[in-house]
Amino acid sequence: MILLGSRVIMTDITPAVRADLAPTGKLRAGINYGNFILATKDRATGESRGVAVDLVQEIGRRLGVSVEIVAYDSVAVMGDAAPTGAWDVAFLGSDPAREALMGFTAAYLEIEATYLVPGNSPLRTAAEVDREGVRVAAPARANYELFLSRSLKRAQLVSTQGADAAFDLLVTGKVGALAGLKQGLLGLAEKLPGSRIVEGRFMGVQQSIAVPKGRDAGLGYLRRVVEDAKASGLIARAIEKTGARGVSVAPPAK
Repeated sequence: MILLGSRVIMTDITPAVRADLAPTGKLRAGINYGNFILATKDRATGESRGVAVDLVQEIGRRLGVSVEIVAYDSVAVMGDAAPTGAWDVAFLGSDPAREALMGFTAAYLEIEATYLVPGNSPLRTAAEVDREGVRVAAPARANYELFLSRSLKRAQLVSTQGADAAFDLLVTGKVGALAGLKQGLLGLAEKLPGSRIVEGRFMGVQQSIAVPKGRDAGLGYLRRVVEDAKASGLIARAIEKTGARGVSVAPPAK
C-alpha cells in the first residue's frame, strides 16, 4: 500500500470532514474508466488500478472507511451526477463550466492534450491546427473539448457523443484533426495507418478531485491530501505504474 507523508494527520479529520466525505459511512468515489490513466479494470481479476484508484484508496484508509467505486465511462455523465448524491468525491478535470456543481482541489497530475492528424496533413504542430478551414473533432464535454470551445479562434470544433465517434470522423476524412489525450492518441494512431501526432500540445489537462458544492470541510481536507500526495511521491509512483507517456505530477498549488 502506498502511504502519504505525515503532514496530513489524523487530527485533520473532523466530524464535518467525515460528514462531507463519507456521509453513508463509506467513501463513494466517482471514477471515469474512460480515462485509463486514472482507472482500468483487469479483465482476468476484475481488480481496478490506476492513479485515481491508488489515491482514493489512500484517502479511504486515512478516513478509516471502506471505498466504493462508482464507475462511469463518460466524464460528462459523472459530472452531471454531482447534485444527485451518487458519489461523495469524483476524479476529473476542473473547468469553469463544471464549477457551478462542484468544488475542486488543485490538480494532482497533468496529461498532455494534442492532436492526431492524417499522414498527408500539412499540419505539423499543435499551434498550426487553429487555422481557417480546419475541422477538429473532440468528444463533447471532455475537459479538453471544453477548453477548445473557448480557445479555438479560426478552426471549427466538431463535438461528438463519445471518443469513438470523434475518431470515426478522422478516419472518414470529415475532420482534419482529432483532439485527445496524448497517451490515448498513441493507441489510435496504430489503428489509422499513416496517421501521426503533431508536435507540441494545446493544453495540459489537469486532473483534480471534486466534491459536490457545499461540502467545504471535506474539500479543504482533500486539498491538503492532494498537496501531500504530490510532495510525498505517491502520485509519481502511481503514474509510473501505469507506464503512460505524456503524464506528469502537477506542480504544487500556489
